Amino acid sequence: MRFWIFVGVSLVAFIAILRFVTRHRSTRPRHATVLAVAAVVVIGGMVFAKYGHNAGLPWWIYYTMPALATLLLPPMVFKLRGGELAWYLGLAFLSSPAIHVAFSFLLGWKEYMPFIAVPSWRDLVGA
Repeated sequence: MRFWIFVGVSLVAFIAILRFVTRHRSTRPRHATVLAVAAVVVIGGMVFAKYGHNAGLPWWIYYTMPALATLLLPPMVFKLRGGELAWYLGLAFLSSPAIHVAFSFLLGWKEYMPFIAVPSWRDLVGA
């Protein structure tokens, strides 16, 4: 169940990022397009990474494919340029570690990005 909670939170965060970076456009991207791109990048990427890892694929495949989808698909679909692209790349790269830190620290769920060690607040206070 945790995996799907991670997916849901990541999906909401990614949609918020796409909405934020395109906020100054006179014609905003259609909701359906934002949802479709977010579903491919987040849901598709996370499912591919999880099951690719479980199937024994090399790490460079199950991490690289979702990363490429994140890097290439939204900028191409939404034709991000200049400031939009800079905001997108920065926020897209920071969102996963931020989600990991929040879940690790607040709930003690460390499997989102297990290679980044973050103690939970319970670990810090000895509870």
